[in-house]
Amino acid sequence: MADLSQPNNPYLPNADDHLSRLLVAEVEEPWYRSFFRNIKETFNPPKLPPLEVTSKPVAVKDIWGLYGRQKKSFMMSTGFQIGVVVVLFTVFSSKIVQQQVKQMTTLIMPTDVDPFVPKAAPKKQTMGGGGGGGDRSPLPASKGRLPKASLRQFTPPMAVVNNPNPKLSMEPSIIAPPDVNLPQVNMAQYGDPLAKIGPPSNGTGSGGGIGSGNGGGVGSGKGGGFGPGEGGGVGGGVYRVGGGVTAPSLLYKKEPEYSEEARKAKYQGTVLLYVEVDASGKATNIKVQRSLGLGLDEKAIEAVKQWKFKPGYKDGKPVTVAATIEVNFRLL
Repeated sequence: MADLSQPNNPYLPNADDHLSRLLVAEVEEPWYRSFFRNIKETFNPPKLPPLEVTSKPVAVKDIWGLYGRQKKSFMMSTGFQIGVVVVLFTVFSSKIVQQQVKQMTTLIMPTDVDPFVPKAAPKKQTMGGGGGGGDRSPLPASKGRLPKASLRQFTPPMAVVNNPNPKLSMEPSIIAPPDVNLPQVNMAQYGDPLAKIGPPSNGTGSGGGIGSGNGGGVGSGKGGGFGPGEGGGVGGGVYRVGGGVTAPSLLYKKEPEYSEEARKAKYQGTVLLYVEVDASGKATNIKVQRSLGLGLDEKAIEAVKQWKFKPGYKDGKPVTVAATIEVNFRLL
């Protein structure tokens, strides 16, 4: 057996051998040489050997044209199209077909849809405004003056005050436009101006107010207004279209004038007015429902006051009918 402890033993690793294994075989190129070499290759790049292509193209089957371009297919397609055109001309040149086509009509809107509308019982016609009240007194409402008209009601009118010492007293009112024309009665007490003179009484109605209706107003209607109608305001003569009431129709129209402010601003639009066409065909009680401003509302009212209508009819008699009118302002 060899002695591994001897320094000259060939089986033991040499110190130089260890050092050679730790060092890199090739030392890295200095930076200045690589710098100059890069500059040289930039202006004079080295020539590379020609590329040798060893692959060869392989023909594949055409997947888009299974049949190719054949004259037979082209002739069949063209012949089919020509045949369709000939058939259409032949069919439409027939007199029978032409007569049937003339009888066909494109339906946009039926001129008379009444036969197709389900018939319903006519609704009961209600007046355009009014009110009533009372405290279920056995006596009818007494005659008196009306309270002031207001858009909101806090205290209903009373001919007989049941609470003479309220904690908070407020002036009574009825619900109606402040500029509406109300019957004027020169009397100190409140009451129904259309009633008969008698002992003070709030009437046979209910809900406060004076009259035979209900709702806190004055009269025989419903609501806080005055008259036989309902919903506030003044009723007893203003009807709505429907239920046996025909709509008024325009006979004479005067175009509205432009205000100077709207003309300078080149302002256009539509004013929507509420009107009541009376039995003589005149527009009364005109109110603006949709305003434009710049003086166009006043011009619209001024023009509609000069319009002439055929009044609406109920039971063969002309009556006052409420309607809405659009007044258009367009610059030419």
